[in-house]
Amino acid sequence: MKGPHFERGLRFMRDRFHPENYLGLRLTIGLLAMVLGGWSFSEVAEGLGPSEELAAVDQEVAGWFYQRTRPPLTAFARIVTSLGSVGFLIAASVVSGLFLVRRRSWDWLLALVLTMGGGSLLNVMLKHFFHRQRPVFENPLVTLTSFGFPSGHTMGSTLFFGLLAIIAAHTLKPWRWRLVAVATACLLVAAIGLTRIYLGAHYLSDVLAALAAGLVWLAFCWTTVETFRRRREEQAKNAAPVRATCMEPRSNQAQ
Repeated sequence: MKGPHFERGLRFMRDRFHPENYLGLRLTIGLLAMVLGGWSFSEVAEGLGPSEELAAVDQEVAGWFYQRTRPPLTAFARIVTSLGSVGFLIAASVVSGLFLVRRRSWDWLLALVLTMGGGSLLNVMLKHFFHRQRPVFENPLVTLTSFGFPSGHTMGSTLFFGLLAIIAAHTLKPWRWRLVAVATACLLVAAIGLTRIYLGAHYLSDVLAALAAGLVWLAFCWTTVETFRRRREEQAKNAAPVRATCMEPRSNQAQ
């Protein structure tokens, strides 16, 4: 026999996965993404010690890429990696923001500002917290003096292209185009992350941690903005019948 506790639990689960409830499916997905990203980041961060197995994997992967560098590949890698540079992401964010202003998409504009602005600050804070040096080679392809953990290019591209994919998935109606948008974003982020390792700018763990941290912050920003947007719409929907009821007596008196 099903008791009241079972009914409450069933109702709670139904509400968490309801697609229209502002505390429903989207919030559940966002929270799960944050938990998964946070767990992944902590697993990578715990393995940063010089005696850890991950450090040995980092060295092996970095050496493997370094031994296979070729001028044509290096030129291509520089082009791809520029898509995650600070200059490109700032310019692309400004253009995207102006487009959203023109469309009066204020919620998405807020999500863009929170995602890119807060994500940049988070990346800087993490770099200074972990103080991890970048790979060192005899003839490096790039020379950088800033800290390397987590990768700024990878995290920035995860945030920007990830948010664009979310906006596209939210606004495009054909599911095929939604799939194309998400797949394109994933391929771009993966390619940028690989170029950071190929160029010797980061270790594998730097890239993996950046992906995880970017996922956490992107999920947080999207979930926050989407939850408040849906709550606002729900309150407006509930207030509409009340306004209609208040206006009805006046209409009858006018007749």
